[in-house]
Amino acid sequence: MAFSIPESVWGQKVENKMQKNFSSRKKLSRTWEYIRRKWYKFSRNPLSIVGLALICTIIFSAIFASYISPHPESAGKFVNFSEASQSPSLAYLCGTDRFGRDVLTRIFFGYRYSLGMAVIVISIMAPVGIILGLIAGYYKNSWIDTVIMRITDIFIAIPPLILALAICSVLTPSIFNAMLAISVAWWPWYTRMVYEVTSSLKGEFFVQAAQVTGANTTHILFREILPNCMAPVLTKMSLDVGWVILIGATLSFVGLGAQPPIPDLGSMVADASSYLPDLWWEAVFPAFAIMLVVLAFNLFGDGIDDMLGEEKGG
Repeated sequence: MAFSIPESVWGQKVENKMQKNFSSRKKLSRTWEYIRRKWYKFSRNPLSIVGLALICTIIFSAIFASYISPHPESAGKFVNFSEASQSPSLAYLCGTDRFGRDVLTRIFFGYRYSLGMAVIVISIMAPVGIILGLIAGYYKNSWIDTVIMRITDIFIAIPPLILALAICSVLTPSIFNAMLAISVAWWPWYTRMVYEVTSSLKGEFFVQAAQVTGANTTHILFREILPNCMAPVLTKMSLDVGWVILIGATLSFVGLGAQPPIPDLGSMVADASSYLPDLWWEAVFPAFAIMLVVLAFNLFGDGIDDMLGEEKGG
């Protein structure tokens, strides 16, 4: 026995499908419009574009260092005394060190370790600082606020570099302990920033509305308040990448960070500083590489701040 679908039911299904497709296209259109608007705000600052281009170049060189480096063997346990202390040339664009290792290759691999350190440190310290700041700000003027913020003030009172040096000095020098030290020294700044935003937002109508409807504290903190904190948080994270790399290079410079034969930018400058000015290229090019990555992320962070700040103000 054959069954036929009534035209009214068939027509309703077709109409529902058309409405769903139209809604999907409309949502996609709004998304692209949002991205274009963001890019327009970001691109109005030419220096931010320069910073973004530098960051893309640095990340590319770090990821594909094994393929684009002219002498990838120089990144490991390698010596070639016949080519030692060569000045910059077509064969060695940034020269070689006293062991015959290509300086440019070691810079590329140094970027890999530096960026990896920055990503891991920010991934550790930012969530910890944000969560503590949310809790302290939401329970402002309570004992929870007092405990969290007084501990935060103690850490903030100590300069991050000094605290990181103190921690590394009692631990075995390694890149892992350097990341741990920087993380311990850096989280309070996120706590303080999120605390200020949260304490100013907890009395807003949308938070009170969520409380009236019976939303739990977790929902209010992470679904209502946290999205309004993301603009300053993202700006600080983009700026902190450069500063984490700089502090990591400083720890390596004094021998408390990455250890040989890891091609770390800070240790490269430290090792070559004794041979200045004769072998100037061994120190100048790694130092320039550190300056370049810090400058790139600062320019990029300024663009993020302009973009998100305008949105917040508008």
